[in-house]
Amino acid sequence: MPDATIDDARAELAPTGVLRVALNHANFLLVSRCAPDAMGVAPDLGRELARRLGVAVSFVGYENAGLAADAAARNEWDVAFIGADPARERDVAFSPAYVEIDASFLVPPDSPITSIAEVDAAGVRIAVAERSAYDLFLRRAMQRATLAYADTIPASQAIFARDGLEALAGLKPRLLQDQRSMPGSRILDGRFMAVQQAIGTRRSATAGSAFVESFVRDILATGLVATLVTTHEVVGLTVTNGWSPEESLLPNV
Repeated sequence: MPDATIDDARAELAPTGVLRVALNHANFLLVSRCAPDAMGVAPDLGRELARRLGVAVSFVGYENAGLAADAAARNEWDVAFIGADPARERDVAFSPAYVEIDASFLVPPDSPITSIAEVDAAGVRIAVAERSAYDLFLRRAMQRATLAYADTIPASQAIFARDGLEALAGLKPRLLQDQRSMPGSRILDGRFMAVQQAIGTRRSATAGSAFVESFVRDILATGLVATLVTTHEVVGLTVTNGWSPEESLLPNV
């Protein structure tokens, strides 16, 4: 990338000489230790992005991706490692995805539901972590089922079990954990969507956004993302070839 472009990107993304990197602490696949001493795939990519810009790095942590997206308008961060979603695009410009995470449903023992397509039915209540990327998708996709919200991912599993709900929405790696606490429960085959994990920039940072897009394409092409996934021994992340469209096995989407 030409030096002038790097200079423009640096001026937009790190005008003080420090790149502020927002992390979603709820995503345990990408963030294994929270800010400020962050560890994981996303923090390591944040450090590499800062190195290529020639600046220092600091991490800003949020309890969920929705809060991180909200903070763009308040200029609390320079780049954010969160799931890309159309509902977040008013204030955030997203890079191509660097990894994706399958989302599916957990159903209780003896549930008559056998496929993802059957979940969107009258009388089906789905426990979901509010403002997660898969929640935003389900709000658009569901025609008949009802979403029952919880503040956090663990809380969504708690209301699923406590209130006898018909389904729990979640990322497959987390659902595997939840399944072990509920003998006889089942994770439905396939996925209703794949959460596209990307790097967001503020919409005003046009040169910065172009630099980040080039960065993501390079770390995918050179295998850095795959190396970090292996190094951190993360199970449940799929390295992408860049942005892929929203995908669903739900009817009418």
